Amino acid sequence: MIALGCDHGGFNLISAIKKHFDEQGIAYKDFGTYSEDSVDYPVYACKVANAVVGGECELGILCCGTGIGISMAANKIKGVRAAVVSNDFGAEMTRRHNHANILCMGGRVTSVEDALRYTDIFLNTPEEGGRHDKRVAMLTELDNGITSFD
Repeated sequence: MIALGCDHGGFNLISAIKKHFDEQGIAYKDFGTYSEDSVDYPVYACKVANAVVGGECELGILCCGTGIGISMAANKIKGVRAAVVSNDFGAEMTRRHNHANILCMGGRVTSVEDALRYTDIFLNTPEEGGRHDKRVAMLTELDNGITSFD
């Protein structure tokens, strides 16, 4: 199951993604928001992030106006690796190399067509091990309080 969340700036993208998932038969849980009325993005970032790290959902997708604020909020939750993407290569590599567990996009800077393509790439790209496992483990160390790799 995929966790979905957005603020007012990402509402149109999440709505398009939900429709896409319905057509594809992809299970999701919608954590809101449910309109274009102004809301605070950290609320929805927190809901989706906790669903992902808690195991309720396998991956997450978050949208705000740019994708930046909501990704920053999500990344405050231990265990989250949220990434803003703006092209196909980024959507693939953030999963393949960085093992990202939440995709972030901006409703004011990303077209629906691009967002659906990035979503499909993100969901269908496997995590690559090897040299990347060490780097992902280092991200986990940062989550756990390490402040230097000296």
